[in-house]
Amino acid sequence: MAIDTGGWQVKSELFTEIVFAVGGDIFRCSEADFVQEVEAFRAHYLEGDGPIFALYETVRSIEDLAAAEGRHLTPREQALIRGIRQRTFVMFEEQLRAAGDPGADPDLATG
Repeated sequence: MAIDTGGWQVKSELFTEIVFAVGGDIFRCSEADFVQEVEAFRAHYLEGDGPIFALYETVRSIEDLAAAEGRHLTPREQALIRGIRQRTFVMFEEQLRAAGDPGADPDLATG
């Protein structure tokens, strides 16, 4: 994923490492966890306006409040964040697809 756009990049040189799981940075995760990680990454590195970024700010506010209160996120807060990230993933991927990104897959979040 491109750190400056959040879009997908071809990285053919990683094929062997990924397929044969020979690299130290390669690990398996569920589609749901992948969606959460991608959205945490996008929210951290990307800036912008619009509904996606407003939702990123909502997540950040929930996390910041818990940190300021010196506590872990409640189960309800965790579920809310997971739901928001699932939705922002779909929204972001739909925008990428509309812009012609061949790697965009909004359906991944609903699988």
